[in-house]
Parts: sequence; structure tokens; C-alpha cells
Amino acid sequence: MKTALMFGVACVVLVAGEKKIQTRDLPPAVQKAVEEQGKGATLAGLSREVEGGVTLYEAEFKIGNRTKDVTFDESGKIVIMEEETTLDSIPAAARGAIQKAIGKRKLVLVETVAEKGATFYEAHYKSGPFTKELKVDAAGKTVK
Repeated sequence: MKTALMFGVACVVLVAGEKKIQTRDLPPAVQKAVEEQGKGATLAGLSREVEGGVTLYEAEFKIGNRTKDVTFDESGKIVIMEEETTLDSIPAAARGAIQKAIGKRKLVLVETVAEKGATFYEAHYKSGPFTKELKVDAAGKTVK
């Protein structure tokens, strides 16, 4: 599940293969993990996706005016965590690489992403009518 901005309004966009679900559709371990991660936040949506034969569950939370998306495996283990942040709050090298790459284009969203033991920063920016993504690590190197 991704959050997109359309006409200044945040909306949820389901990626191919994702299916919206309810809390009751989650395995017990995932329900518990969602409750733990959601403390102090509002649950904005849940989805289930089968990726390479593995079932993953994603919870989207709202914390104030920011988002936090957490993807869990069937045992409730966190696989990916994406937290909305500000450009000013990420490491200087990452911030510089993003600013250089997007130039004068409009920055829409910056997220801190933790996945497979690594942390990187994902910038979403407008390029003409399209929104594009750029991923960099703390040193400012592009992440694929």
C-alpha cells in the first residue's frame, strides 16, 4: 500500500496484488504486532499481498499529519518500515544527494525506510505530471 498525494489530498493507492482487509482477517501474531506498532497512532488501512509465494500484511498508520507504513510477515515480524519524515531530519549527505538530484522539482514526500537490516531515505518528487522516487543511503549513494 502506498500513500499518494492527489490534488493536495492524501489517498491510499493499492499496488497490484494487494487486497484491502480488516483487522479480523489478520493472523493473531500480526494483529498483536499491528497493535504494538500502532500505539499512539490511528490505523488508516490494512492490506494483504502475496509476493513470491510469501504472504505479507501492511498496516498504514497516521501519526499527526505523517504516515508510517509497516509490513509484517505471517509471524508478525516487521519486514519493512516506512516513516514519513522531513528533508531536514535526514543525514546531510542523503539530504544533499536528494536536493542535487531533484533540482528545482517539487519535493512531495520524504520517508525513512528500514528493510533487510538497512536504512535508506526515499524521496518522492514531481517531474512534469509524474511523481518519481529516489532512494539514497545515509552517505548519499543511490539505492536500487
